[in-house]
Amino acid sequence: MTESILIQNGTVLTFGRPCRVLEGHGVLLADGKIGRVAPLAEITEPHDRILDAAGKVVMPGFVNAHMHFYSTLVRGLTKAAPSRDFQDVLRNLWWRLDRVLSLDDVEISARVILLDAIRKGTTTLVDHHASPGAVRGSLERIASAVKGSGLRACLCYEVSDRDGEGIAEEGLEENTAFIERCRRDRDPQLRALFGLHAAFTLSDVTLNRAARLGQSLGTGFHVHVAEAASDVLFNREHHGLSSVARLDRFGLLGPGSVAAHAVHVDDADMEILAKTGTFVAHNPQSNLNNSVGIADVAGLVQKGIRVGLGTDAMTVNMLEELRVALWAQHLRQDCPSTGFLEVTDALFVRNPELASQLWGFPIGTIEEGAAADVILLDYEPPTPLDEGTVLGHLVFGISQAPVDTTICRGEVLMEGKVLAAGIDERELAARSRELARKLWERF
Repeated sequence: MTESILIQNGTVLTFGRPCRVLEGHGVLLADGKIGRVAPLAEITEPHDRILDAAGKVVMPGFVNAHMHFYSTLVRGLTKAAPSRDFQDVLRNLWWRLDRVLSLDDVEISARVILLDAIRKGTTTLVDHHASPGAVRGSLERIASAVKGSGLRACLCYEVSDRDGEGIAEEGLEENTAFIERCRRDRDPQLRALFGLHAAFTLSDVTLNRAARLGQSLGTGFHVHVAEAASDVLFNREHHGLSSVARLDRFGLLGPGSVAAHAVHVDDADMEILAKTGTFVAHNPQSNLNNSVGIADVAGLVQKGIRVGLGTDAMTVNMLEELRVALWAQHLRQDCPSTGFLEVTDALFVRNPELASQLWGFPIGTIEEGAAADVILLDYEPPTPLDEGTVLGHLVFGISQAPVDTTICRGEVLMEGKVLAAGIDERELAARSRELARKLWERF
């Protein structure tokens, strides 16, 4: 059982809508949950220790709605040929990389990026994994990294036909086994979705098999949707349907499913996403980096679609992603006054809703009974900080502030910018470099 902690003297930001700003309040963490949020004088329950948050803001840990742990070891790799478009990016880099990943690479990639997530205050991540040369047991190796980090993650394996029928079958089995494991164990750190790459790399036979398996397991799906125009074009030319419509035909969309990207969706696609209640994970830095376009976040939200924020492995710093999302939306809408609430809601409202749905209890908000996932950032507001100004402070000020303390499930993972005892970051980095060199040789 974790120790009970009283956080006091900080400015508490609750997230949600409205994002409340609480001065003079304490936050009591006990048994992995937030036990009390009240004026400090009213908190009389016993506690094991006090965290002094003077000069800091106290917020929920961030949720990342779409991530790829396995991409960590590509950092600095220069062997990929230049790419003219997104299909070249996949062929020249990512599909070459994932084919040569070993299980050791998979685990070390996750361990490294999870430590970075602790430093950035991201405590819950929804990951999407691929290693066609090492499918079996890959999710268990990632789960081991998650358990060791102290964070939370929802995992899946991306099924695809691009590497042949046998690998696709292994992907189906890997998803099934891990979903059953999560259902059986109900580990507070782990959840599962059924992973699919994208409709243009999946046959009708495989989509049908995945749909039947996922539905029999009672789980949602995590799939790339209309990330590039080429995905939509392929599906229309070969199947007579858009990417969204084809996935919907197999029952793969719905309130439990995550559609990553949705850059190239038309009004009809938006109607389907809205009707099915599918969650869309917007990944602006990745979309800009790959030159695939900028999703119409304002338009999606206007249609009633839940839009959250992912990073697609470009970062684990959710406030950095938030800022890029906002600037990109201004450009997309050709208006510097559009998209502010849609983008801030994505991180501070919708991502917590997704995590809460996946885990079955409140995550990503500071309220009594919610998960004790809390971060402290150094921030002395130079202008009034209240419910009318808090979003502006988050975007333009707090986003530049360092994370001082990260707590997940009531366990202190970093305090005073120092990782918890037992985490040897230098040793981990050295092992990662050793594996990366071997991986790059195979690449």
